[in-house]
Amino acid sequence: MTSPSYDAGDIQVLEGLDPVRRRPGMYIGSTGHRGLHHLVYEVVDNSVDEALVGACSAISITIKPDSSVRVEDDGRGIPVKVMPQFGKSALEVVMTKLHAGGKFGGGGYKVSGGLHGVGVSVVNALSQWLTVEVRRDGHCYRQRYTRGVPDADMRVVGSSEGSTGTTIHFLPDLEIFDDLNFNFTTLAQRLREVAFLNSGLQITLTDERPEPEPQAEAVDEEGGGNPQPAVAQNPPVASVQVEVASSPEVVEGAEGPSGLPPEKVTPVAAKEPRQVVFCYEGGIVDFVRHINAQKDPIHDSVIHFEANDAVAGYQMEMAMQWNAGYLDNVFSFANNINTHEGGTHLSGARSAITRTLNDYARSKSLLKEKEENFSGEDVREGLAAIISVKLRDPQFEGQTKTKLGNSDMRGFVESVINQMFSEFLEENPAEAKKIVGKVTAATHARMAARKARDLTRRKNVLENTTLPGKLADCSIREPSAGELYLVEGDSAGGSAKQARDRSFQAILPLRGKIINVEKARVSKILSNNEVQAMVAAIGTGLGEDFNLDGARYHKIVIMTDADVDGAHIRTLILTFLFRNMSELIEAGYVYIAQPPLFRVAHKKQDYYCFTERQLEEVLNRVGRNGSSVQRFKGLGEMNPEQLWDTTMSPNNRTLLRVTVDDAALADDVFTMLMGDKVEPRRDFIEQNAKYVRNLDV
Repeated sequence: MTSPSYDAGDIQVLEGLDPVRRRPGMYIGSTGHRGLHHLVYEVVDNSVDEALVGACSAISITIKPDSSVRVEDDGRGIPVKVMPQFGKSALEVVMTKLHAGGKFGGGGYKVSGGLHGVGVSVVNALSQWLTVEVRRDGHCYRQRYTRGVPDADMRVVGSSEGSTGTTIHFLPDLEIFDDLNFNFTTLAQRLREVAFLNSGLQITLTDERPEPEPQAEAVDEEGGGNPQPAVAQNPPVASVQVEVASSPEVVEGAEGPSGLPPEKVTPVAAKEPRQVVFCYEGGIVDFVRHINAQKDPIHDSVIHFEANDAVAGYQMEMAMQWNAGYLDNVFSFANNINTHEGGTHLSGARSAITRTLNDYARSKSLLKEKEENFSGEDVREGLAAIISVKLRDPQFEGQTKTKLGNSDMRGFVESVINQMFSEFLEENPAEAKKIVGKVTAATHARMAARKARDLTRRKNVLENTTLPGKLADCSIREPSAGELYLVEGDSAGGSAKQARDRSFQAILPLRGKIINVEKARVSKILSNNEVQAMVAAIGTGLGEDFNLDGARYHKIVIMTDADVDGAHIRTLILTFLFRNMSELIEAGYVYIAQPPLFRVAHKKQDYYCFTERQLEEVLNRVGRNGSSVQRFKGLGEMNPEQLWDTTMSPNNRTLLRVTVDDAALADDVFTMLMGDKVEPRRDFIEQNAKYVRNLDV
């Protein structure tokens, strides 16, 4: 067999923006939900970079009725003079060439959240059309592009009348993207975060579309975009990207959290634009207050300090406050980028806080000589904190490039916190005593939890097994192919055991409602039989013993009844996984099964419907005469064949993959839904009752 020829004529050189259109995933991650929203973030990041140098005070983002997006700022405006080496205006060079921009030399920007030329040129390449207007030097300049190619040269279209700034209006290209369904809530979450990190910057998001956009996007299990069918006789395999926070509106116009300015929102009504305005003069101090708004802070003030190293080009700001809860909520950012994977700035902050509290407790005899030091886990229990650093040349590492790798940053952060946190503790002895008391209680609880873990381990050894007896395991031993179904109740568990494919599907029936981990310490959580069964079956361990490599299944599917109790049990399981095994969610291992609500039998043909709307569509299509409708309230009401055909068969089922895009918001929602305070939960129900689709009455 002769191999095909390969010579100079086979070499392709992709000029301009062609590489972006050929391989969009290399630049924006995907052409689905995340990639679509990434276009907006790229344009907004350029405006935020103007704010970082004090040149921009307001950014406006508008989703237009045709799903185009308009981003306007009052910054300096992209330069427009002709660049001799290209024979084109600087504006056209920035918009049409990769790696062109003002962020590389350090003259126009000291720090930046993104690479100016890369971001905006990629948006241009992936848009059906894009129009840019620049206001500077007393003139208003405009240029329009079609799929990254200029329609004409830049031209002056009027006077800027003393104002400056840039407006970019673009329509994403349907040749590239699966759909143009921008999610208002997703955008608002990100923009609120940006506003917190840039004190005084006003960000306005407006949605002029006449109807609300879909709240979830159907994607395949690799993150692509296969749409979910309206009516499923045999629904295709799909995995839906689900935001843990499911409120259709970010805020509903009431007062902001205690100590925060209200977030202004227009009424949500049909064919009226939605609008939210974010502006926080307190910056990350307000961010911490926001995180603790539904918790009980143990001290009044938010501890805040900032510093900079002009020589190294480092800036650092931190705000923190302890609450009475048992979980830590420490979020880190570098140049406004959420460093989900942490990095040197976060490790430096954690180390310094722990060391400083130990030194203070020893110096005040709050820790006795024979007592062991506070651990980092003890210190972080109930800690809400934001650390934000800015630097000239950030080095990002990790799987998603969201881990800061600059080694010198750790020493800089440690030095600042050691000094400033020590001063705070010395100058505020009453608050220092409360903090040390909280940490001491956490230490005692950790020791009790350790005993509980040891007891659990000994018990497992005595029983000579690490798996719960009620687990019906699968025969396959390859975790990537295995599926664990967490099933509500023994009766449904029995149906699932009969319905499953024993080769790769395992069933763990859970009896009743598991413990609400939001209100319990680890020692109490570990004593719960259903939690013990889940931990043993999943195989990763818990808390400080957690190891993702130990996962026995790469699909953990929550399968509960389609009623109020089922929804409650599902929420309890999600709360447990988010609080104690969040790495499973981050790895994409957690799914929610979607059993049908109705079965329509018509002329020996069965149709399964997942919503009342689908039911009406089926009845209208096949006819109501001669049709019988069965409502499935419980999994046990389906026989094994029906359960397999609709919910468990890889050829037919629909699964929802659980993801967390905004950890701070997810924490806020779980606290509100499952925490001790009733008032926020009641407000949530009152605000969102109108969105309920299926009432269990």
